[in-house]
Amino acid sequence: MSTRHILLGLLAAGPSHGYDLKRRHDERFPQARPLAYGQVYTTLQRLVRDGLAEVDGTDADGGPERTLYRRTADGTRELTRWAGEIAPPAPFVTNEIFAKVVVSILSGGDPEAYLRAQRTAHMERMRELTAVKTDPGADLTTVLSADYALNHLDADLRWMTTTAARLTTLTAEVDSA
Repeated sequence: MSTRHILLGLLAAGPSHGYDLKRRHDERFPQARPLAYGQVYTTLQRLVRDGLAEVDGTDADGGPERTLYRRTADGTRELTRWAGEIAPPAPFVTNEIFAKVVVSILSGGDPEAYLRAQRTAHMERMRELTAVKTDPGADLTTVLSADYALNHLDADLRWMTTTAARLTTLTAEVDSA
């Protein structure tokens, strides 16, 4: 996920300070990793440097002084361009689970036990996400975000089942290489 583009999108609501942008990010993308304040402010500085955002004054609002940022016309064009791009399917498999299965075979570990433990962790996370999305107060953003994560976890589970069924062959291939 492109933090710079997400922040440009959040600035569509009008001038905002970093604290507010971080809070809105975490609300709008509930299943994403929360942004660190440092990441928000560093990204805002880069947006200003690149002419995609600019400082729009300061706001104390009864507390410490905060810098307000707003999106520039170039920032609006950049966001429109980015939002219209098709996200390419991942060209490479960088699956940590797969890597751990292979390393387990290479190091004389128990890949079958690892897959069972990983399946248990996935199932627990799926239960958590199901509770989140079925909560009566869940908004559509939360439901859709949980659905997205659930579908990816389900795909992982299907892959783990297939891999577990093929461990003998995989072990022979890894050991012979």
